[in-house]
Amino acid sequence: MPYGRKPEATPLTMSVDRSDPDAPVISVGGDLAFTTAAPLRAEVDQALAQRPPVLVLDFAGLLFIDSTGLSVIVHAWREGQHNGTLIRLRSTPRFLDTILDMTGVTGLLARPLTAERGESGAYGRPAASA
Repeated sequence: MPYGRKPEATPLTMSVDRSDPDAPVISVGGDLAFTTAAPLRAEVDQALAQRPPVLVLDFAGLLFIDSTGLSVIVHAWREGQHNGTLIRLRSTPRFLDTILDMTGVTGLLARPLTAERGESGAYGRPAASA
């Protein structure tokens, strides 16, 4: 985080692209933190309720993430496993890649689906940047 920058200083921005119903994309920007994570979690839950084969979370505009923001990613993975939806992260900034690796979330996202769709061999997190 740049010197003097306060966490949660930039409001969370979010947009949803449902043009491909089999792989909706939720694009996230700004600060994903304790005070801003609830709308993203709600959007993830709404998207997963449709049971798409894939849900893409695009973090190209992400500036900051804390443990609550990270928990939204884990929540998406857990619910995706339950619903048979593969969670893919796209355009992850380097700081997010580092956090995902350090916390073990990278490995979690790479696990094959175990739900009834059972897409064995399908993995949740291909190359981080698009």
